[in-house]
Amino acid sequence: MALYKQLGLVNTKDMFAAAFSGGYAVPAYNFNNLEQLQAIIQACVETRSPVILQVSKGARAYANSTMLRYMALGAVQYAKELGVQIPIALHLDHGDTYELAVDCINTGFSSVMIDGSHLPFEENLTLTKKVVDYANANDVSVEGELGVLAGIEDEVSSEHSHYTDPAQVEEFVEKTGVHSLAISIGTSHGAYKFKVKPGESVPPLRFDILEKVEERLPNFPIVLHGASSVLSEYVEIINRYGGSLENAVGVPEEQLRKAAKSAVCKINVDSDGRLVFTAKVREFFANNPKEFDPRKYLSPARTELIKMYKAKNENVMGSAGKV
Repeated sequence: MALYKQLGLVNTKDMFAAAFSGGYAVPAYNFNNLEQLQAIIQACVETRSPVILQVSKGARAYANSTMLRYMALGAVQYAKELGVQIPIALHLDHGDTYELAVDCINTGFSSVMIDGSHLPFEENLTLTKKVVDYANANDVSVEGELGVLAGIEDEVSSEHSHYTDPAQVEEFVEKTGVHSLAISIGTSHGAYKFKVKPGESVPPLRFDILEKVEERLPNFPIVLHGASSVLSEYVEIINRYGGSLENAVGVPEEQLRKAAKSAVCKINVDSDGRLVFTAKVREFFANNPKEFDPRKYLSPARTELIKMYKAKNENVMGSAGKV
């Protein structure tokens, strides 16, 4: 029996099948601490949305793998106590080695990403297939990637982006047996996704590439990474209270909603969670300079995160009310 099932988690296979037929995307929210995890679960319970809890290599090291396993167990129980048993997956985001993917599977993850997108095609294929073979024996789902996203987030870094070549996707999926595929169509990691001058619009995502991928991989789950919208109201709060995030621009939410109605079954959001959290903590300390109780400054950050995640489920993912 797969370890993740003992924790009450599910893999993403049924999640994606439901999302594909329902015309929505499952939210994949990264978390690093207790307050972020609480906010994700509460928001998804209140909107009756499935959710993928994402953990990067760095976040796993930060939290500790044993602590993380029991945090996931606690998240499942917390959702039940809130009144709705929503589907919850625990996913490794941007795993970079076979050994890391195996260790995550062996410690309770129900889904893993193996990111060989920086490698030559054949090496990416070989690495991904090796992870898939191990994951299949444990009923764990695997996400692969073709194409490289620009930007910096955690250990994931690339100066230049490379769009996914639709001509490669069929061979990659067929030979690896991967269960979902992350593609590059213009999103990027971090808070500085696009270079735009004042008055310029953010360039649209390459929906033409997405459509070609859909034609070659009918009914196959596609994933978008680097899909935070870098919400301007929180960037403004950060800058007002001592931060310096000039010209931080993300993916417009209407473009993400359009993608969620297609074969895109999973949309990753990390930077927006960081921005909201940081904005409210900065605001609190500016208004309460003598305060030092962590509960006092973490609580408003958690409350604001709940608000943001609920809005994402309702207006961007389309996943609200799907449980």
